[in-house]
Amino acid sequence: MKKRIIIIEDNISIREGFREVLDTIENYDVVNQYSNCEDALANFDSDMPDIVLMDIELPGMDGIAGTTRIKKLCPNVIVLIITVLEDSEKVFRSLCAGAGGYIVKNSNISEIVQNIDEALAGGAPMSLSIARMVVQSFRQHQDSPLTERETEVLQSIAEGKSYSKIALDLYVSKETIRSHIKNIYRKLEVSSKADAIKIANSNKWVTRRTL
Repeated sequence: MKKRIIIIEDNISIREGFREVLDTIENYDVVNQYSNCEDALANFDSDMPDIVLMDIELPGMDGIAGTTRIKKLCPNVIVLIITVLEDSEKVFRSLCAGAGGYIVKNSNISEIVQNIDEALAGGAPMSLSIARMVVQSFRQHQDSPLTERETEVLQSIAEGKSYSKIALDLYVSKETIRSHIKNIYRKLEVSSKADAIKIANSNKWVTRRTL
């Protein structure tokens, strides 16, 4: 049976390029393609994809939030990130959000097919440096008093996102975000975002600070 694939990429040339490549592979069926996550999610039940090829930089919901949403809807769906820089911070965060690997945008046909086949076989196509980042993050987060969601909220705050934007990305209310913030402050024994981020940075529980 052919594996059903959808492509979420706002650059039409790249999107069409991937579709043309995948259409030449007998075992793949590109059932739909989208320029944003919102439209893809709206048609997810009818598309029933086995694989999602996901860009990170998208209008509206970005690929990281989209990956999180898709994995919550259908944990068995494989999300592969389409990226320009294979060792970027955002690729790493996408993998932490549940992506199964990534494909570099300028890959040739054999590399694209190899990465998809590897993911379907249970592997996780990624570079050695990204794999090391994932392992290191896992080890660091084991020592954190914060839950995975609290860490995600604190990461978003460290990136300068507003409570409204974080709530939108995580599909929860602003009150829920405020509740997470209170829990973070209590666990870290701080009373400000700056102090929380400082502690998280020193312990490497968050990966970047833009405040």
